[in-house]
Amino acid sequence: MAFSDFFWNIFTFDIGIDLGTANTLVLVKNQGIIINEPSVVALNTRTNEILSVGKDAQKMLGRTPASITAIRPLKDGVISDFDATREMIHYFIEKVHDNSSKFFKIARPRIVIGIPSSITEVERKAVIDAAISAGARSVYLIEEPMAAAIGAGLPVSEALGSFIVDIGGGTTDIAVISLGGIVIDKSIRVAGDELTQDIINYIRNKYNLLIGERSAEELKITLGNAYPRKENKKVSIKGRDIFLGLPKTVLISEAEVREALSNSLNIIIDSVYEALEETPPELISDITEKGICLTGGGSLIPGIKKLFSDKIKVPFYVAENPLESVVIGTSILLDDISMLEKINISDSQDYL
Repeated sequence: MAFSDFFWNIFTFDIGIDLGTANTLVLVKNQGIIINEPSVVALNTRTNEILSVGKDAQKMLGRTPASITAIRPLKDGVISDFDATREMIHYFIEKVHDNSSKFFKIARPRIVIGIPSSITEVERKAVIDAAISAGARSVYLIEEPMAAAIGAGLPVSEALGSFIVDIGGGTTDIAVISLGGIVIDKSIRVAGDELTQDIINYIRNKYNLLIGERSAEELKITLGNAYPRKENKKVSIKGRDIFLGLPKTVLISEAEVREALSNSLNIIIDSVYEALEETPPELISDITEKGICLTGGGSLIPGIKKLFSDKIKVPFYVAENPLESVVIGTSILLDDISMLEKINISDSQDYL
């Protein structure tokens, strides 16, 4: 081992980041997940000054004056605002430093970042530049379905077929993995954000009621379901009448939320079915025997694995820690540098 590698192994802390459209998770090697905050940045539009990031910025969504805007710098799983993304990554890295000693604060970490498999070369460079400008020593980019599969404990290095469906905030990544590589890869921009928008559209069209993104997200969490259940809970939802412009309250049921979500869920099902059709026959038997793994926030929708199993005729199961699978995968890779370098999709180098 070179002296420089020995020095960095002792005096730095490597970081794994799941840079999500909805939430960003940050893990420090040997310390675990220390940050799980919304991917939101509050910006003063007059001065371009970043006012807050994460939880504090999320509280401002839909509630800011004209001079302040709260934005999600990642849209559909890719960077839509480079400057805001850079500031957000910088904020999270600084927060990691703040939780460490003053001595460790001078170190520049090695960073592994999980990104959607559909990301373009230009977008990859934007992620690397954002991390380097935020203080990274070196940056490794790992496709999210691969990181999620590793974090979910799938045997990705073996000569077996592993099928994963990662339903995130901006994208759903679908992949068949074998021998440490992705054999089949699909990424569609239908995921958690689209499901939330489905609820907004459904309530607007059926009740002429306009509700905000936060209200729709809460409704998705409270009543969201993919398969009929005996109970049919109802909750009241408040919004603005489209025609009268006045406050209005309506009662929404589980069945209505399920109807609202059905179109996007069927799009995901169709994409999974297409991936199965393209999978080599040698790997199909492994997949049908082991089942298909679901990860990401969308996998937590009640009844989703039963719906998918019934539609596709292959067993589905939800990973043990579906919300953390990607960042757990980065942690495992930080302990196995040879595997990390093998599946890294960026030209990583040291920026000292």
